Amino acid sequence: MIYFYYCDTVLGKIGAAEKEGKLIHLSLQLPIFQEEAVEMETPLLKKVQKELTEYFLGQRKAFDIPLNPMGTEFQKKVWQALLEIPYGETCSYGEIAKRVQNPRAARAVGMANHHNPIMILIPCHRVVGAKGKLVGYAGGIDKKKVLLHLEKGQAIV
Repeated sequence: MIYFYYCDTVLGKIGAAEKEGKLIHLSLQLPIFQEEAVEMETPLLKKVQKELTEYFLGQRKAFDIPLNPMGTEFQKKVWQALLEIPYGETCSYGEIAKRVQNPRAARAVGMANHHNPIMILIPCHRVVGAKGKLVGYAGGIDKKKVLLHLEKGQAIV
C-alpha cells in the first residue's frame, strides 16, 4: 500500500509518498501510482514534513528518512552519488558521471537527475553545468536557486 501526504514548504506544496515504511516519492507533483494509494499522514510522512521544515529553517543539513527510490540500476547509482554531495556544495554532471564510473555519461546523469523521484533528500539541485551554470532542474531553475541559496546560508525569501 502506498500512503501519500502533502507538505507545505517555502517552495509550495510538496507531495510525499511512502511504501513499506520508506519514502518513495517527494516532489512538487505526485505521480499517478500503479497501485492503490491512500492520502494519510503516516508517522514517516509526518517526520518528512518535520525534517523539511527544519531544512528550510536552516536547522537541518542531513535527513534521517529511509529512502527507496524506484528506477533503473543506472539511475540508482546516480542517485546514490548525489547523496554523497555535501550540503552547501555543488558538482557537475560530468563529475557525477565519473563517480559512477561512466565518464562519458554526463547527459545520462542529467536524465537520471530529471527522473529523481525524491527531490531535496536526494539532492539533484546540487548538480550544475560544467561551468557552474544552473541548468536542468525538474522543479524549475527558480526552485533550484532557492535551495542552493538556502544551503549557502543566504536568505530564501
